[in-house]
Amino acid sequence: MTTYLNHTTYSHGSKERLGVLLVNLGSPKAPTEKAVRKYLAEFLWDPRVVETSRPLWWLILNGIILRFRPRHSAALYKKIWTDEGSPLISISKLQAQKLEKKLQAKIRGNVLVDVAMRYGKPTIRDSMRGLRSAGAKRLLILPMYPQYSATTTASVFDAVTSELQSWRWLPDMRFINSYHDHPAYIDALSKTIINYWSNRDSKPDVLVFSFHGLPRKYVDKGDPYFCHCHKTARLVAKKLLLKDSKWKVTFQSRVGNEEWLQPYTDNTMKQLAHQGVKSVDVVCPGFSADCLETLEEINMENRDIFISRGGIEFDYIPCLNAGDFHINALCELVIQHSFGWPETMPGWDAGLQAVEANKTRERATKMGAGQ
Repeated sequence: MTTYLNHTTYSHGSKERLGVLLVNLGSPKAPTEKAVRKYLAEFLWDPRVVETSRPLWWLILNGIILRFRPRHSAALYKKIWTDEGSPLISISKLQAQKLEKKLQAKIRGNVLVDVAMRYGKPTIRDSMRGLRSAGAKRLLILPMYPQYSATTTASVFDAVTSELQSWRWLPDMRFINSYHDHPAYIDALSKTIINYWSNRDSKPDVLVFSFHGLPRKYVDKGDPYFCHCHKTARLVAKKLLLKDSKWKVTFQSRVGNEEWLQPYTDNTMKQLAHQGVKSVDVVCPGFSADCLETLEEINMENRDIFISRGGIEFDYIPCLNAGDFHINALCELVIQHSFGWPETMPGWDAGLQAVEANKTRERATKMGAGQ
């Protein structure tokens, strides 16, 4: 028999709030082999990430990958670990704090913002239940992946809806599918790049937009990720007034022997250096917060590749992170996608809501409600 999650903390007349949940990929708890193994086991077992026969993949994952990869990955995580822990986790928490403050000032409603990770902690389950306990009757889920992919965005949807299957009282819910071409996001990226360039005497010879890779077969089956990445880069390049010869789209982080989306970032670094390109800037629009793939793979590994083959200047432009440009863009996204809900309606009044809540409580009490 299914056991549903009760709402024993509910009381008539309690404040109703809008809950916004920012969801990112996740990170190991610590840069240790044990913690990385646990994280990779959860991540790589997700059928959205690896689409193959479960029995066969279980043997490969547990018999080979989880025996050797955690040690190597732990060493990489140690290079980027901070006093606050995982950069991805600490930046994501700061994003949630700043967005909540911005939203409360912007729409003057009862808005709560929390963060969750698809793999690792804080979990989607715990964060959703935390918002529910705080009175969120409406949930807006924002996967922090601007470009849609079944391996990322759809996996978040799976986890969210799986959790909701155990709830007795379902909230109103909206889910942001992607925002790869949203004007506010494109504007935030463009301003971030312009701001970075403003501290230099000249622009780079080439600006490289490096996105996380994806097996080519996923795109062949209908995943729109490849198109979303190219559209993001094209719109940003247009705002920056860049000639076609001055920018490129590449894909990083490939694993295994099968074909992934091309061109590959590391190969492109080699080619650019061999072609005599002296200066390169790399930006990673698909990552909403700096993490292992940007801080180590791009700013360390790919920097070394370019410089060791004759390149002179390599600059990594940080992710949008918790900067004002990004928070403003996220605020616009939330307001747009929560349109029609009480908190974002013109004339919504917190004081009037409190008065009505008291009346509701009085009526319920007279009718015999326990709370």
